Amino acid sequence: MTIIGIAGGTGSGKTTVVKHIAQALPPHCVAVVPLDSYYNDTTNMTPEERKAINFDHPDAFDWKLLTEQIHMLKSGKAIEQPTYSYIESNRQKETIHVEPKPVIIIEGIMTLHYKKLRDMMDLKIFVDTDSDVRLIRNIRRDVVERGRTVDMVLNRYEKVLKPMHDQFIEPTKKFADLIIPWGGDNKTGIHILKTYIEGIVTGV
Repeated sequence: MTIIGIAGGTGSGKTTVVKHIAQALPPHCVAVVPLDSYYNDTTNMTPEERKAINFDHPDAFDWKLLTEQIHMLKSGKAIEQPTYSYIESNRQKETIHVEPKPVIIIEGIMTLHYKKLRDMMDLKIFVDTDSDVRLIRNIRRDVVERGRTVDMVLNRYEKVLKPMHDQFIEPTKKFADLIIPWGGDNKTGIHILKTYIEGIVTGV
């Protein structure tokens, strides 16, 4: 089994990179584990406390559960992956059944942050995109998908996203085995990566 970690800032294009890799492999060969599914369980918190959570800080994630479940997959055991609601800012009762597969991709902004998780990876990738491009993508996504105004997105970017990116996400670039500039627009880089991973799966 090959464990691949793909990190990068919000709006960097890492999800697009993951989709390209997943589409290049047979469905029975790859499973994607999103870091966003592993935000902490906030059942015991009030709605006000949940709204105050900084989801771009490492403390927002349940690293223990994620590491345990990746270890289970690596050991050939299926997992019940948690699900998370951005609307309720809490973990849901529903889970997603994930079977162990030859390639496991862990994808998220801080995938390379936690050392115990990082040490389980066979390949570490950082998707690097200019800050202005990431901001534009954030505006488009949050306004269309999450009902936020442009002012709300810009305010959050200035007060939360950029400081957290500079402090916690950008530094993890040094742990990457491979850096892909321009995110999903880097067709050559993605092609090379897909070819490499296909070689791992087929044993070529």
